[in-house]
Amino acid sequence: MADNIFTMRTWDEKVVAGPEDGPRYAHAHTTFAYTGVIEGTSTCDYLVYYASEGYEGDGQTSPGFELIEGTVGGRTGSFLVRHDVGYDANGIRDTWTVIPGSATGELTGLTGTGHMAGNSESMPYTFDYSLPE
Repeated sequence: MADNIFTMRTWDEKVVAGPEDGPRYAHAHTTFAYTGVIEGTSTCDYLVYYASEGYEGDGQTSPGFELIEGTVGGRTGSFLVRHDVGYDANGIRDTWTVIPGSATGELTGLTGTGHMAGNSESMPYTFDYSLPE
């Protein structure tokens, strides 16, 4: 079985509100590529929160929505996922869930959850999914 790899292609981030050295949030528009059980590309939008300089808590969190287009298990279509990303100096921890009713084409009815963690532009992912017969 091939490795499941998630690769960031682009990251365009703009601060929405807040000072550079204080609590602030930003919008990030990104593109990704997937290989493995998911073969395809995607666009994703995150709201990214940054705490004040010197904050030593558990890191920040960011929600995101991503439209993935391609194949899952050899079936073609698209689907939307909701991300819950935590991040700190050690990298990211991401849990994502297929949004019910969002899948199209041969992927209609797709359900599933995924995970990834790390600190590089390409990382392994898991995706536990179900498709109707």
